[in-house]
Amino acid sequence: MDYDVIIVGAGSMGMAAGYFLAKEGKNVLMLDAFTPPHEEGSHHGDTRIIRFAYGEGASYVPFVKRAGELWQELESLANESLFLQTGVVNIGEPTCAFIQNVEASAALYDLALEHYSPDEAMNKWPGLFLPKNLVACFEPTAGVLRVEACIQAYKKLALEAGASLRTNEKVLAIQAGDIVQVQTVHNSYKAKQLIVTAGAWATELLQTVDVSIPVTPTRKTFAWFEADEQLYRDEVFPAYCFEFADSTYYGFPSIDGAGLKLGRHDGGDVVNPNDPLRPFDASDAVDLQNFVDQFMPQHGTLKYGKTCKYSMTPDEDFIIDFLPEHQNIVIAAGFSGHGFKFSSAIGEALADLIVEGKSKQDLSTFKLSRF
Repeated sequence: MDYDVIIVGAGSMGMAAGYFLAKEGKNVLMLDAFTPPHEEGSHHGDTRIIRFAYGEGASYVPFVKRAGELWQELESLANESLFLQTGVVNIGEPTCAFIQNVEASAALYDLALEHYSPDEAMNKWPGLFLPKNLVACFEPTAGVLRVEACIQAYKKLALEAGASLRTNEKVLAIQAGDIVQVQTVHNSYKAKQLIVTAGAWATELLQTVDVSIPVTPTRKTFAWFEADEQLYRDEVFPAYCFEFADSTYYGFPSIDGAGLKLGRHDGGDVVNPNDPLRPFDASDAVDLQNFVDQFMPQHGTLKYGKTCKYSMTPDEDFIIDFLPEHQNIVIAAGFSGHGFKFSSAIGEALADLIVEGKSKQDLSTFKLSRF
């Protein structure tokens, strides 16, 4: 059977794209090497932050605002809670680019943003400790997405709309042409158009059509700490981003009694996505422990840690574009670190590119040609 569109990688972006395309009446096949949601992609670990006053630059704001609308729509369609409005506090020195971008994007798009000195922040959130040189910018309308529930919701809707999903079927090669051929471990499939949203595997997969993209898979770690629920539960403590000159940390309040969650955004070891990740160990715990000891000193002991794969471009901006030599193949990659919040809107944008040849969103920042 031939398809209108094949999507390679049915995770965060691919599952959303599958839904939007099936809703448009396209005959869609979604392929995944695992069974989404799963622990092999960038999407595992229960929760992701969604923030609108954007430290990575104001150009992202319209895109993330659209994503927010689509998450609300998905909540309504799925009839379940996918977004927790915990607020997000961005913390750093007032001169750092991230904090300045948060303030500039909030001003430009009239987004709610509250400013706190260290003393004011510690008064508002008694579980927090901040040195005098930092400031806190709190975005009350931001919060946390329940990642795996979001993917499950799009999965259900995509299948109900008529999309097909084949799991545990790794794609080995792509053959470009007027009709695209996709070879998996089990079968060969054909389609008029192709979307590649394969996360850490996008780089090696595109090499089969002689396309090189600068997306590097990296091992990352995050951990949960025992938490005093009076101080750190999600009703009273926000999600957070700390930006320093030499490091970036992010984390979550205790949701459903899980404990304080903390991860480090920068650094990490480059990995081959086909090799098992080295498990979370004592050396990973030291850095996270030092952070939480300093800034959330009333936490409890380390509960457990996990690893995941980030897949990032050198400039940390996404790639969303047609392949230059193959206008029936769309690539979406390099999302790790700050991409999940956009995945609803990216799914819509990918469907637009396939159906209309262009997106309602401005994707110029994400062109492959910038490399």
